[in-house]
Amino acid sequence: MSSPQTPFGALAGLKVVDLARVLGGPYCTQILADHGAKVIKVEPPQGDEVRDWGPPFHEGDASYFVGLNRNKRSIGLDLSKPEGQAVFLRLLEDADVLIDNYKTGTLEKWGIGYKDTLADKFPRLIHCRVSGYGEDGPLGGFPGYDAIIQAMAGWFSINGGTDKEPTRVGIAAVDMGTGLYSCVAILMALFERANSGQGQFIDMTLYDCAVSLMHPHIPNYYLSGGQIPGITGNQHSNIAPYDKFPTKTAEVFIGAGNNRAYARLCNELGRPDLIDDPRFENNSVRVANRAELREELLPAFAAVDGEELSLKLLAAGIPAGPVLDTGQVMTAPHTRHRQMAAKLDWYEGAGTPIKFSRTPGELRSTPPHFGAQADEILTEHGYDADEISALADSGGLVRERRKL
Repeated sequence: MSSPQTPFGALAGLKVVDLARVLGGPYCTQILADHGAKVIKVEPPQGDEVRDWGPPFHEGDASYFVGLNRNKRSIGLDLSKPEGQAVFLRLLEDADVLIDNYKTGTLEKWGIGYKDTLADKFPRLIHCRVSGYGEDGPLGGFPGYDAIIQAMAGWFSINGGTDKEPTRVGIAAVDMGTGLYSCVAILMALFERANSGQGQFIDMTLYDCAVSLMHPHIPNYYLSGGQIPGITGNQHSNIAPYDKFPTKTAEVFIGAGNNRAYARLCNELGRPDLIDDPRFENNSVRVANRAELREELLPAFAAVDGEELSLKLLAAGIPAGPVLDTGQVMTAPHTRHRQMAAKLDWYEGAGTPIKFSRTPGELRSTPPHFGAQADEILTEHGYDADEISALADSGGLVRERRKL
């Protein structure tokens, strides 16, 4: 097993100072770390609060934290103190990227904001800030949380079951989507810096990312002359059949996005009569008559084995799959084959989905306990034992999490 310092991966040599907590920022930096970036997780005195978001726990750290912070090293600093700020600025001396999700204005209040301080001191630094709504505008400066942004960006209004009750999406897709967008933005800025030699500030918000992910509902809204998209349950607003069906053994999901796939589906289900039925002869009329189409297909699905049918349909070129739970997913043969079930010592989690031919990502260290690598990090940055001890005495270096 390589150490967190061993050069490897597509981002070997990249140094990231990570002030982010909770989900969006840490998800971004975990992607960078998986592919070789050296990520130093600088935690506030209270630590990353998701360390407490359990059960379950491993040695005091919640699964929520464990799932977002592998391949990183941790140091606790109090950035409100001059001593903590001095360490922070030293960490940035050779850093490529800084990411934070402090409330807008916090770093500026401490005198270590990008415009006032960091841009001049570190002209090649790329500073990515993740916030709820940005620093200005009608909602500027307000805190943002995944479910609240889902509600405000329209996600609730198009998500729900047959009862048509607006519902939160079951994963924190706003936070994770913002993490992915932030990762893309950082890589773009690094590409641009290779030409210009200059860093820049990246203003990422949960709100912007959530709005941008409202596809196809926003284009549907505009091209329909302002018709408000509604809840379709498991069905798709633009495609039919695209739905979940019960079988003898398991529920399956089918997506027939064109006439050829629809015809193959009808033949495989023993209903070739539905191919030329004028109610279903093309996608537009199938969408208009989706309820009738579902009623026609239900008996055919109910008579078969769901997993066997899914494999048969896939072999025929028809997108289909059984509805699985988390345990079934993580033990599925294809999950294992694609190395999407990662394990190292006590740690188990999802593998990296980015597969390079020459520079693959790697799980090389388990998520760190709070401040576990503080001395190692400080020594690398020129501090001797006496200076480290003085930092701890000053409160700038935080050895143990402070209780709220």
